[in-house]
Amino acid sequence: QVELVESGGGLVQPGGSLRLSCAASGFTTSSRVMSWHRQAPGKERELVALTTTPGITTYADSVKGRFTISRDNAKNTVYLQMNSLKPEDTAIYYCYAKRYGSTTWDYWGKGTQVTVSY
Repeated sequence: QVELVESGGGLVQPGGSLRLSCAASGFTTSSRVMSWHRQAPGKERELVALTTTPGITTYADSVKGRFTISRDNAKNTVYLQMNSLKPEDTAIYYCYAKRYGSTTWDYWGKGTQVTVSY
């Protein structure tokens, strides 16, 4: 059974940091493009960061220089290190996976809430 489980969200003050984790089961992360998306209240879901193997990454302009996506294929886990957080980063963060060459995402998790506020 395929499953993606996000964790690590929470409440953090502006300027703070959080590290999100996405644990995959039912498939191997090394065989997939992995990504993080987010959806803020009243807004569409957007791609935040993406990683392929070996280590090619892409970021939304709004998070470049602040967020880092990484993967540990041995642990079948993908991470999102978020630094210098801003209130506008507040959203539910979702982990996604798709096959290489595919134009559609195959799997996604239920998300983890990130709130940036005083």
